[in-house]
This record gives sequence, C-alpha cells and structure tokens, in this order.
Amino acid sequence: MSNINVNRTFNQLNELVEYNINRRLDYMPDDFNEQQRYAIELFKNRIFLEEVIEETIFFNKNLSWENDNKNLKLISTAEDLIEVFKLRSDVFHSAGYGDVFSDTIEGLNFDKFDKNAAIIYYSCNDEVTATVRLIFDSINKLPCDSIISFDNLREQYNTIGELSRNAIKRQSNKLNLEFKYLMSGIHNVFSNNDIDMTVSGIKADNYKLCSKFGGVEILKDLGLFEKTNEESLIISWDLSKKSKFFDKAILNKK
Repeated sequence: MSNINVNRTFNQLNELVEYNINRRLDYMPDDFNEQQRYAIELFKNRIFLEEVIEETIFFNKNLSWENDNKNLKLISTAEDLIEVFKLRSDVFHSAGYGDVFSDTIEGLNFDKFDKNAAIIYYSCNDEVTATVRLIFDSINKLPCDSIISFDNLREQYNTIGELSRNAIKRQSNKLNLEFKYLMSGIHNVFSNNDIDMTVSGIKADNYKLCSKFGGVEILKDLGLFEKTNEESLIISWDLSKKSKFFDKAILNKK
C-alpha cells in the first residue's frame, strides 16, 4: 500500500511540474523565465531520481544472487546506488561519452531502464570502482531497440536482457580483475534468474575478446556509429553456451 501511495505522489508531483515547466510569465524578463524553467526541470529530475532509486532497489532485492566475493554485490542501498550513478558519470565523461550517455542530473548518470535492471558493482576499500547493469526486458523494451528490433529474439526466448552502462574507474586494455568480476556477476544473474538471452552494443575492437566467451553472435554491424564515432556492433550473448575460456578466465574453473 505504501508503494502505491508513493507512486501516486510522484505522479501528482510530475503533473504539477509538467504544468509549470511550460508556463511562462509574460510580464517577467526572459532570463527569469529561463531560470525558472531550469529550476523546475531540476526539481522534476529530482523526483525522477527518487522514483528510480526506490524501484531499482526493490527490483534488485527480489533477484537471486549467489556469490562468495564480498566485494561484488547487487545494489541494496540508496547510498551505493548514488555512488554507481556518480561512477558512471565520471567514467563516461572522462572517456568522451558524456553526450552519448548523458547525465539526467549533472554528476549522476541514470535512466528509466535502471528500474528493471540488475545493478552489479564492485567496491574496494569502501569505494565503488566498477559497475555494469543487466536490463530485463519490459514494456519499455531495451535501449538498443531504438537501433535494431529484438522482436525475433522475444519470439524465441521467454525473457531477454541488455548489458549496458559498463563503467570501470581504472580502465585497461587487458582482461583486468574488475572486468572479470563484473562478467562473473552477469553470469550469476543470468544463471539464477528468469533470463534466457542477452544483447549488447559494443565497440568492434572488443569483439575479438567477447567472441572467446562463447555463445556470441553479431546481430548488426553498425559501421561507424554516429553517436560515438567508433566502429560498433550489436551482439547477442547466450551465456548458457559459455566457452571453456570463459569458465577458466572469468569463473576461475579449472
């Protein structure tokens, strides 16, 4: 009942904000109206942030998660989720992707897809240093649906998902530990929850590594993707067909 009341309040506030954001005071100077619009937009995004935090934590608490790495976790608190949003913002801006994966609030990178995504993160010395999400398909579909339709996959599988927002503070060209931990977390979610196939947008340069994981196929070659100005691919990845390389390099199986 409390969730229903909270959602109703969010909806009422959003309606009020939408009304005011387009309301102009003709007797006031243009800069005042612009400042008012900015303030109301910020307030609207703050309401949205509260909504995303609540629904994301609820979604993640209902996922099955079997893991013995104390530093690799699913989101369970608002404080850690905010740290994940901060890390995304820092990493994407540093890499020059700030316009591609834009912040909803300056310094905080989140969107509607977080609400039904497994948010995996790695922390070291109480600092969040790496994160990735696995979005479960929903009425909102998936981010890459704006580039290529996944309806054929939806007909073949009960539930599909999309990997995105992979952010690692200390990037490396090698298969570093934090990347391995995140991939093991993805395998954990895939294996223990109702999801059958994943998709992802990647740089073409990363395909050689991804193909070693097993179960990877190219769905679409985007060529020089306009948003990133990089050669890019849309791939599918069936983790049930993982390779011996994945078992050994990621899951540490002998």
